[in-house]
Amino acid sequence: MTAQNESPRVPVREGLFSGPLSDLDRVTLAGSRCSSCGETSLGSKTLCANCGKETVRDIALGTRGTLWTYTVVRHRPPGNYKGPEPFAPFGLGLVELPEGVRVMAPIHCDVDKLKIGLPLRFKPYLRKDDGREVVAFAFEMEETEAANV
Repeated sequence: MTAQNESPRVPVREGLFSGPLSDLDRVTLAGSRCSSCGETSLGSKTLCANCGKETVRDIALGTRGTLWTYTVVRHRPPGNYKGPEPFAPFGLGLVELPEGVRVMAPIHCDVDKLKIGLPLRFKPYLRKDDGREVVAFAFEMEETEAANV
């Protein structure tokens, strides 16, 4: 494929990522922190969701987190499911990042290894959607944890 024929990568949601989408090793989750009240939130924002002031600045959120809670999705979700085929059960968890933000995301690991408190790391990945490369994300177990389980 030539550079002229390549379509640019797009994020699964605008304002969600920080870093160049062309280099997934440099992509992190984007966040916003309010300098008035200290509230930190997921994604790039212009107003603070907590105090309503325009005193937010963009920050990159950490790439490591802890599994705060989770569920196992054992049945194919209805509608326009865009996950791997054939469908296999997967973890869906709330991951707490060092900045205090909790992010809902798929957890890429054997569902039998999921447990609250599991150390995880951010993992951006590509998926195809109508011929476009879409950057999405999940979390996966830290290598040291995977070796111990």
